[in-house]
Amino acid sequence: MSRSALVGNITAMLADADFLVSDRCSVRPKSFDLAARRGDDLVLLKVLGNIDAFNPETGAELRRLGEYLSATPMVIGLRTRNEDLKPGVVYFRHGVPVFNPDTAYDLFVEEVPPLIYAAPGGLYVSIDGDLLADEREDRGWSLGRLATELGVSRRTVSKYEDGMNASIEVAIQLEELFNQPFSNPVSVLDGAEEVHDADPVPEEPDADPDDEHVLTVLAEAGFDVHPTTRSPFKAVSKATDRRGSDMLTGHSSFTESAEKRAELMSSIGRVTKTRSVYFTTEQTKRESVDGTAIVSCAELADIDDPESIRELIQDRGAEPEA
Repeated sequence: MSRSALVGNITAMLADADFLVSDRCSVRPKSFDLAARRGDDLVLLKVLGNIDAFNPETGAELRRLGEYLSATPMVIGLRTRNEDLKPGVVYFRHGVPVFNPDTAYDLFVEEVPPLIYAAPGGLYVSIDGDLLADEREDRGWSLGRLATELGVSRRTVSKYEDGMNASIEVAIQLEELFNQPFSNPVSVLDGAEEVHDADPVPEEPDADPDDEHVLTVLAEAGFDVHPTTRSPFKAVSKATDRRGSDMLTGHSSFTESAEKRAELMSSIGRVTKTRSVYFTTEQTKRESVDGTAIVSCAELADIDDPESIRELIQDRGAEPEA
């Protein structure tokens, strides 16, 4: 299956699951292909045939965007260089959860999260330690008795009951012994943080020197400005008070390519519930593109009052949905 067809299938699946889905990001470089929201769940999706193409730089950008936009970054793919991704299993690349389309269908459409995750050494599950301890005690089994049944040490059983994750083989043994499952689902929509130790969110990159003036003006207008490197926008500008909205921020000459970026920013903004603004290096008659405010750098230079900058952006751009 081509990557384009795979993105189309994932888009249709999300729509069937009542997600609001953005237009596909068709500009380069790009850290994600789709943004999608259902209720409070916002995801940024990278779709790949071979997940080996998912590099550390893209992973870092996706994780930063997840932090800025309160979203969960994810990768949906088919295979690695050596094997197909197994259904029902969550993998991790560069701190981002990865799974195949069948697992995505179960998660998004059937609302059944996966139970298994891959880590060095094999496949694992998160054990409900409290339930295991209760069932063991109800049977009158000691830690040593259960350890003997599982073929592990007493100390290992104690760790399972304290919350240590177990191999899938041990999880199957426990289910057969007690005739019930002890596996907790992997909370993919929360980043699956309970089953992997991700590094802190990578530090943000320096702003492109060509963008520094615009981003400085926004900072003076009361925004925390977070530059990006692999997104269809140059920064995520977060309002520092309740008077404004967070914004996806672009900057360049107003070319045909810039207009397409502005349209895409509008689509993403509708999903992420953010405004979008595109600053142009030259004066243009356009005041907005599909809800993205268009503001020239010359107009910025003529405004001394930061509040007036906010008002200009608000007047020209679409209000994000509540």
